[in-house]
Amino acid sequence: MNDIAVVGAGAWGTALAIQAARAGRSVALWARHPGRLEAGENPRLPGLRLPGAVRVTGDLPTAPLVLLAVPVQHMRAVAALLPPGGPLVVCAKGVESLTRRLPLEVLAELQPGRPAAVLTGPNFAHEVAAGLPAATVAASSDPAVRTAVAESLGTPCFRIYGNDDPVGAQVGGAAKNVVAIAAGAVIGAGLGENARAALVTRGLAELARLAVALGGRADTVAGLSGLGDLMLTCAGAGSRNFSLGLALGRGERLEDVLGRRDAVTEGVTTAPALVARAAEMGADLPICSAVADVVTGKLTLAQAMELLLSRPRKDE
Repeated sequence: MNDIAVVGAGAWGTALAIQAARAGRSVALWARHPGRLEAGENPRLPGLRLPGAVRVTGDLPTAPLVLLAVPVQHMRAVAALLPPGGPLVVCAKGVESLTRRLPLEVLAELQPGRPAAVLTGPNFAHEVAAGLPAATVAASSDPAVRTAVAESLGTPCFRIYGNDDPVGAQVGGAAKNVVAIAAGAVIGAGLGENARAALVTRGLAELARLAVALGGRADTVAGLSGLGDLMLTCAGAGSRNFSLGLALGRGERLEDVLGRRDAVTEGVTTAPALVARAAEMGADLPICSAVADVVTGKLTLAQAMELLLSRPRKDE
């Protein structure tokens, strides 16, 4: 039996499979189109070959630990087909658009009673695949699952920290993509680094408010799964969400930007669902709301910026 199964062979799923092999595990990597990886390479990770310990398959595998690395909007359909096995680890970030549920809430519905965790943090897939130093968070209410994830994937260059607040960790991973679109738009529109720093800081406050409203903790958002991920996504050139906002700030149309991409920009679908979920809980998210209004066509970027800048002054 495989030590680890990775479900989803996009850039992140492939990077995690490579990392698991680096940690000494045998890995089954499920791909919807396994033929695309026949040459031992993933086109989304150019120059990096799959180790011999990684077996690509078109059949949904089972293993003592199963990593779900499919986009959140497709996770329900895939998770419903998973065979019985070990704990499930969500390795995607976002909110399901139709139900407004966080990933672990979706799994609790589809796989009731099965132990689960979320793996999240400031991680670009190509850097993890290349073995560059990185840190991430395994968040679960079950300490045994946190330990299993750390022992199965961790190496000196891939440090895994446990966290017992999966709600806060999921909120950080979802909301940071939305804030990153806003940060990119600020730079693309030429508003400057001062404006980006202010926006990201206030965005972090929004993450904390929503985490607490949903039953998580504010201190989780101050860690790798919140602040750390926010720093990377709002400044890293490899961030899909930041680069989308950058293009919008320069005057490009959303549909044109998305039409050029073959990878998911999760913040676009997450923003409206996240804001709707926040409204149910009475949490005020002005930056995320502005992004949601822009991506759904309710406001132009200029109107959204004017709305944010005209908000009443208050104490921090």
